[in-house]
Amino acid sequence: MKIIKTTFVAGLISLFATFSTFAEKVKIGDPGWTGATAIANLLAAVVNDKMGGEAELVPGNNTAIYGAIDRSKGEIEVHPDIWLPNQQAYTNDLVPKGTLKLSSKPYEGNQGYCVSQQFAKKMNITAIEDLARPEVVKAMDSDGNGKGEFWIGADGWASANVNQVKLRDYGLYDAGIEPIRAAEAVKNARVLDSIKKGEGYAFYCYKPHAIWGMADVVMLTEPKHDPAKYKMVQPKEDADWYKKSYVASKDALKKIQIGWGTSLESKSPAIVEFFKNFQLTGDDVSAMAYAISVEKKQPADVARTWMKNNKSKVDGWLGL
Repeated sequence: MKIIKTTFVAGLISLFATFSTFAEKVKIGDPGWTGATAIANLLAAVVNDKMGGEAELVPGNNTAIYGAIDRSKGEIEVHPDIWLPNQQAYTNDLVPKGTLKLSSKPYEGNQGYCVSQQFAKKMNITAIEDLARPEVVKAMDSDGNGKGEFWIGADGWASANVNQVKLRDYGLYDAGIEPIRAAEAVKNARVLDSIKKGEGYAFYCYKPHAIWGMADVVMLTEPKHDPAKYKMVQPKEDADWYKKSYVASKDALKKIQIGWGTSLESKSPAIVEFFKNFQLTGDDVSAMAYAISVEKKQPADVARTWMKNNKSKVDGWLGL
């Protein structure tokens, strides 16, 4: 059965690559964080270079990407980096509705809060509650407004909403911490600048990510994950989400996968077969993200280099 399926997939890919009039096209969303950008470019490179198809990258935040997938009009057909349960407000809507399918081959992610090792050593910081100490808050105030800056994520990130609630329920706002939402590139630059200047700065961090190769940072300890202390309501679920949420424990480990619109299955079945087989590790994503963020390489070039160095894995995805 496995041999028959492999032969079928390889034959289907060959057929679609030969007859370009068939629907070998896909629009892949890029939600903007570096890991997602790396994966989106890798998916596109495989479709374009190995399958002879046409893949287009479309930037947009989670709301825009999931909304387009749900409309099933071909505006955006793929989300390259679905973090669960962070984004389950979207997936719990679209999957039962039948407009989105999730890969069954996730990689694992871990998220928390970081400071530079330099700052941690200087101020004796090891745990999230240490950020509430007055001298630490003062050291994190770079603009003199009396508030310690803490990056919680970018606009449109479900995780940023979680972090906004969690910092409140950890008592950090009462201690003088100010949540900052900004693009991830802004955060990366600020981390490096704070280290250069010897300033304090705290930020949402996760693995896999390029930051671990960019700077010497440390993830702070938090109270162990406790479902009873992790009740998150996203804005999509309730307009009064912030008031109704309560998050006072570490996030559970994440399952991260790609997802595609079900409308793509009849339009581009060979591409969907590839998506079903597609699988990366956290180390794969970190390496590509590092090349993009630190080495300043173009995402498309990074994807093609990764493909060249991992030919057998790519061929396996395609049943070749």
